[in-house]
Amino acid sequence: MAAQTYIYISQSLDESFTPPLTPPLGKRILIHSWPEPETEPEGSPEFEAPWAINTARPVTETENSTAGEPRQEVLLLHAPKQKYKHTRDQPIPNLENDREMLVQVEVVGLNPIDWKAPDFGFGLPELPCISGRDFAGKVVQTPRKESRFRVGDRVMAVATDYRDSRKSAYQQFAAASDFNVCKLPPHVSANDAAPLGVAFVAAVLALGICLGVRFDTSVGSPRGPDLLRIVRALPSELLPEDIRSECFDGIPEDQRAKPGDWLAIWGGSSATGCCAVQLAKLAGLKVIAVIDVARSGERMLRHGADLLVDRIDTDRAVSIVKNITGGKLRFGLDTRGKESAALLAQAVQKHDSHLVGLTGLPKEKIPGVSYHSVPIKLFHELPDVGEQSMLWLEKLLGGGLLATPDIEVAEGGLGGINAALDRLRDGTVNGPRIVVPL
Repeated sequence: MAAQTYIYISQSLDESFTPPLTPPLGKRILIHSWPEPETEPEGSPEFEAPWAINTARPVTETENSTAGEPRQEVLLLHAPKQKYKHTRDQPIPNLENDREMLVQVEVVGLNPIDWKAPDFGFGLPELPCISGRDFAGKVVQTPRKESRFRVGDRVMAVATDYRDSRKSAYQQFAAASDFNVCKLPPHVSANDAAPLGVAFVAAVLALGICLGVRFDTSVGSPRGPDLLRIVRALPSELLPEDIRSECFDGIPEDQRAKPGDWLAIWGGSSATGCCAVQLAKLAGLKVIAVIDVARSGERMLRHGADLLVDRIDTDRAVSIVKNITGGKLRFGLDTRGKESAALLAQAVQKHDSHLVGLTGLPKEKIPGVSYHSVPIKLFHELPDVGEQSMLWLEKLLGGGLLATPDIEVAEGGLGGINAALDRLRDGTVNGPRIVVPL
């Protein structure tokens, strides 16, 4: 399905929005744990590939290791509370294992974490670093191991491992593990695909792992993976220690969501919420979207939501959800924060129910409600999980069964990203996802 597109031309960085102050020491700010130049570089030339000949050829091992290696432009973050700095003389990433590939970044998709991490000083790797989780482009070097990818393939990639700057989006060329890359069908543009990755991964793991939704039972659409079965068939020591409990001790097998069950999504109009609505419907669930109906109702109906509940009056929203489900709602997904997660917890039944919080969980827990956090590391730590998710995404996009987010295009390439992030900071963008073609 074609996403709606809006055009935004970034303003001079001299007029850019001043980032908010870092919260005082000791003040706890709970923000999604996923994970600018101060002046615009003068005379930014039109991009030219760093290789003197065909950009579609693979980079040789010598080029990846010698002092005369090709260089690229990137955005670097040098310290918290600073803008990303446009830097022109950085090395192109080396490929470190047999499953990594090199992608020429054509479009970057922006995420709120891209400005929250530097402004609030959390979730940052060793500095200076390159940021950006979502991008689309074309393959210029394939993995050494046999893979389904070929040089020139149009792809989107998802960089959930924010500690590895080689895989980040704010650069002209990025490394990517082949199991974290999705091949794009001809009718899906790089602009439309660029902001989809993080949203899809968060949605598929929230549903498939935390709520136990099986995507291999879909009727009338390509069958997807049973992610929970894949993970629980593995030795626990293969998983990072901090996500083992969610994966192995989370939802019991006999409480997994199944076709016909109700799922309430608070904040269903977010990019992740939109993906979750569509994936849940493909799996046979009935979906309630708790949203600003006046702003986002038409879009949610288009994505297949069975019922829209206006979130403006929160008490009434909780009451409606409870009444519609007869007080037997067992599954909830919150995309907004700990306050709305607490409200959603009031709407589910008080035994054998499960609530996923994408951006935080309430401090006070309700007995009988199990609370879940998305184990995002699974996507890049376990190749089977990443690859099965991406293969299914390829089928869904190819069959027109998953709509990409509405987008707003910001101009200026890497030099325009700071101004585009300012629009996320000040809240002037609400709905479409900002993408920046390079």
